[in-house]
Amino acid sequence: MADADVIVVGAGLAGLVAAAELAERGKSVILLDQEGPQNLGGQAHWSLGGLFMVDTPEQRRMGIRDSYALALSDWMGSAQFDRPEDALPRRWAEAYLDFASDEMQSWLHGLGMRWFPVVGWAERGGGFADGHGNSVPRFHITWGTGPGVLAPFITRCQKYANDGLISLRFRHRVDRIDKTNGAVTGVSGVTLAPDSAPQGAETNRDVISDFSLTAASLIVTSGGIGGNPEMVRKHWPTARLGTPPQHMLSGVPAHVDGRMLEISEHAGAHAINKDRLWFYTEGVRNWDPIWPAHGIRILPGPSSMWFDAKGNRFAPPALPGFDSLGTFKTILNTGYDYSWFVLTQKIIKKEFALSGSEQNPDFTSGKWVEVLRQRILSGTRATDPVEAFKERGTDFVVAHDLPTLVRGMNQVTGDGLIDEAHLRHQIETRDAQIDNPFSKDAQIMAIHAARNYRGDRLIRTAKPHRILDPQNGPLIAVRLNLLTRKTLGGLHTALDGQVLDPSGAPIPGLFAAGEVAGFGGGGYHGYNALEGTFLGGCLFSGRAAGRSTNIA
Repeated sequence: MADADVIVVGAGLAGLVAAAELAERGKSVILLDQEGPQNLGGQAHWSLGGLFMVDTPEQRRMGIRDSYALALSDWMGSAQFDRPEDALPRRWAEAYLDFASDEMQSWLHGLGMRWFPVVGWAERGGGFADGHGNSVPRFHITWGTGPGVLAPFITRCQKYANDGLISLRFRHRVDRIDKTNGAVTGVSGVTLAPDSAPQGAETNRDVISDFSLTAASLIVTSGGIGGNPEMVRKHWPTARLGTPPQHMLSGVPAHVDGRMLEISEHAGAHAINKDRLWFYTEGVRNWDPIWPAHGIRILPGPSSMWFDAKGNRFAPPALPGFDSLGTFKTILNTGYDYSWFVLTQKIIKKEFALSGSEQNPDFTSGKWVEVLRQRILSGTRATDPVEAFKERGTDFVVAHDLPTLVRGMNQVTGDGLIDEAHLRHQIETRDAQIDNPFSKDAQIMAIHAARNYRGDRLIRTAKPHRILDPQNGPLIAVRLNLLTRKTLGGLHTALDGQVLDPSGAPIPGLFAAGEVAGFGGGGYHGYNALEGTFLGGCLFSGRAAGRSTNIA
């Protein structure tokens, strides 16, 4: 007799969604994770809780006109699907957009989720209407951030655990997918010693015993490879991005190790698009790190001036918040693995947000009074987490004049590459365009365009001002490091999450969801993400696998 109807490997968002959907159908589920109970929810816990949704009440209240057709155009222009194996990823993308513009919000609202009323405008694009980028704001921040997205699914799984339908088994590391006559029959692995390390911190890999479990169906929801630097380098897209940088920060914990991707391949699964990886350019070293090489991403508004390691201003579309991968390649082409923002206190106050639930305690609290205190009633100060980075972060330089700022920048890197006169000339010529309503500076035009959106004008984009005017100071420089984050490729799956072999045939009993499946199909993003699509993809693909009629 089988130990359960279904085994789910990975207790992150996709795994929790799939397990809850299965239990809702009366299926018995064993939910395995190599980490302890403190890490229930996986990476989603650390997220800002942003969801890509289309034509929502929040958008309409902010004067945003969106549609499935516009979102599809943006998605396909960003994805740039160009491989024969992209057929299913494309169908997954179309299905997700249909979901995101119809049932998604009502489903999540019914589970108790709510969203901040100002919709964010991420990944504004690479410069052309038919290319990468969001034509309109679509980034819906969930009240409660990542923990708020997880909460209804954790609650459902705990209920079904109490009812005996779900068995949560932590510190169980799967090492093999077991098959008989080509069909999945279960998994084998080892139990690891308990570890009380804080959530997200690296844990031991001390083996206590072996285990073997049987089930007619298995869903792999184990996440990507972003916490495994060796695997990132192994799959690095050299043809597109060149030689990998010597140093990168990690945007995810070490347990995001990609093991189950290779274990699934050993069981006959087809993994595609493994060279499609998602990085960020605006990483700063966490002054209070939780996991190895812990980096935090700055979510910038459009006003910071962006310079390369030698102090040369980047050309559009390498502007803050516009084209992550395009700017990533631009930075690598300089021969250095870092760049600089130069800004003012007025800009950091209004435009700097830090990615992550722990860096946004006001949104995470779900309390309006905290949002008002942190973002509206704080005078000239930025939020407490941003001010803490400004004060303690090794990548931040604060000064009251440009000579002091440049000395600090050169001290941070130790390479003396920034020339004060050259930097001053570029800032002064930009400042001279501030009072010109016919500005030819593309970034100034982008700032004015951003402020045409009510949400950006209210809380996200600073009023245009001269950077070198002392009244707007102090001056701030931030060294920006490259940051690993998401795996856009993965296990090739049908629309119900069933994993395919290299010939395109389904593997009986094997399913996948979430990042290990490229968020659907083996890479429904194509080459570029539009943001809010990582959590959204985990929700959608986890639900699809949990509702699959092919699961016994």
